[in-house]
This record gives sequence, structure tokens and C-alpha cells, in this order.
Amino acid sequence: MKTSDFDYALPPELIAQTPTERRDASRLLCLDRQTGAYSHHHFYELPDFLREGDCLIMNDSRVLPARLLGQRLPGGGACEVLLLHDRGGDVWECIVRPGKHLRAGARLRFGGGELTAEVTEVLPDGNRLVRFFYEGIFLEVLERLGKMPLPPYIKAELQDRERYQTVYSRVNGSAAAPTAGLHFTKELLSKIEEKGVRLGYVTLHVGLGTFRPVKEDELEEHEMHSEYCIVPEETAVLIRETRARGGRVVCVGTTSCRTLESWAEEDGTVKAGKGWTSIYIYPGYRFRVMDALVTNFHLPQSTLLMLVSAFAGREHVLAAYEEAVREKYRFFSFGDAMFLY
Repeated sequence: MKTSDFDYALPPELIAQTPTERRDASRLLCLDRQTGAYSHHHFYELPDFLREGDCLIMNDSRVLPARLLGQRLPGGGACEVLLLHDRGGDVWECIVRPGKHLRAGARLRFGGGELTAEVTEVLPDGNRLVRFFYEGIFLEVLERLGKMPLPPYIKAELQDRERYQTVYSRVNGSAAAPTAGLHFTKELLSKIEEKGVRLGYVTLHVGLGTFRPVKEDELEEHEMHSEYCIVPEETAVLIRETRARGGRVVCVGTTSCRTLESWAEEDGTVKAGKGWTSIYIYPGYRFRVMDALVTNFHLPQSTLLMLVSAFAGREHVLAAYEEAVREKYRFFSFGDAMFLY
């Protein structure tokens, strides 16, 4: 299959720059993956599409304010560091700018010296290992000095950084939000539980590779990025009980989907576990666990659009995207949502 098979035309003005005033006021396009039929709704209507006995699986990862703006030492030229993975011992794998000036041995300063750092290694893919020096607790320093790492297609300044967190986020570690969950409010989750839908959580720390378009012409040649994920025992039990009762496993976001599919047996049994996953899902993949999906609208030629197409069929998905463009839905991280069932 060609990567170009997953392209579509998107007017730039449909890329959402800010969140909706109310989280669950975003629009919701519902797509029947068997027939390709779609209908238009709002996100607060999602409970109407869930059934008693279903379970809703959400990614509880929390976004770090991982973008640091500082100066190079001793000259004072500007620099930017984006934290990706905690390697331990105050060393993080990072993306840095300007790369040509930040080789091994380069020293950096942030917040007037409250946080300093040294580049210790240049990795083969161009990322850097950076060791940080500070007083106190690193995450508290980061909360003071760091900015939210919004995707490059968002140009507007985020006024409230909690709007780039889900209301159920609790485990620090993501470099980007699991954006399908941004539409939920605590009140909506309560309404979903009242309907007899049980809630479960997994953790996948989202990396920036999520947003990168596939550059290879043949999509099978793409090398997927790795992300760390966790399936707790209580979530594995919940999924087994749901399936035994004939309920559906509804994933909130492609991150929840990738986590469950990474830890599923051939027969669909999900076991508790944790570790790195680089699962790559594109048309032809047989889903073992997921029965329905809540997701945002994704970038053209991205692995996320391929995953959605694997679940609901490329033709059905692209037809729904064309309809969303016609109806002026808002796209990407702060945009509207889909429910595929």
C-alpha cells in the first residue's frame, strides 16, 4: 500500500488553534465501520452510543511542560530543549535547537540559572542526551520553567495549560496529549458510568513520533517510534470480564488502542504488563481487543490515520473526512472527534 493512499485535502483554517469553551461541546462524527454510514452529533451525546456492559478504556498519561527555552553558555545565544524520555540519573533524551550549536559538551541555562544542563551525547537519530542540574525536585522546577509542548501546527498561545491535559490525567510522562480524551468532563464520565459502562485506564506516554507523517512511499517500510505503556491488572481483569459478558471494549484514542493491542494474546485476552511498544497498525491488521474507538481527526499520511483506516476501512474513513471538511469540523489536537463502531 502507498503512503499517498492516506492523503486528503484540508483547508488550513480548519486546523483548530484553541480548545472549545466547554470540553464536551466539540462536535462528534459517528461512523458505522461496517456500512460507512455517518451522522453528526456533539460530544456530550457520546453516552447515547455506548451500551450497558461496555467498558471505556482511557490513557491516564499526563503531559509534562517539557519545552524549555534558555540560553547557551557562555555566549548566551537562544536555545530550545524538548524533553522526550527520562533515561534516569537526571539524563533525558531530548530534541534540541539549534542542533548545530548543541553538540556533546554544550552547556545550557534556563530560568536565569535555576536549571542548567549539559549535552552528553548526540544519538544516531539526531536526538540528544542531556543531563540536568538543579536544586530540589525536577518536576517542580519543570512546572515553573517549562511550557506545554504544543504541536507545530498550533500557533496560538495556550491560556490554560490544563486544557492540554485530560481531566483524568495522573501519570507524568507524555510529550504530547492523548487528545481524544480532551473532550471528556468529569460530569460526562459520571453520566457514562450511570449508564452501566465501566471505566478503565492504561498508561501510554505519548512521544512526538505520533505526529510525524510517514515519509516512505511504501507504508510497510516505515519504522514506528517506541513509546512506554502500562496495562494494570485491574484493567486487564475489567476487559476480560467485559468480553465474557458480551460487552464492547471502547478505546479512547489511538494510544489506548495501541496499548491494549500490544498486550493482547491472539485470542484477545489482555494480560497486565508494562514496557515499550512500537506496534504499527495499518490496513490488513486484525484487531484482537478493540470493538469501538473514540478518536480525533488525524494528519494526512500519518500512522494514526492508517490505524483508524485499518479499523473502519480506508474508503469509509476518507469519505467521513471529506464530509467533515464539507461540514467545517475542527481538526487535530484541539479539534472535534469521531466515534467509530
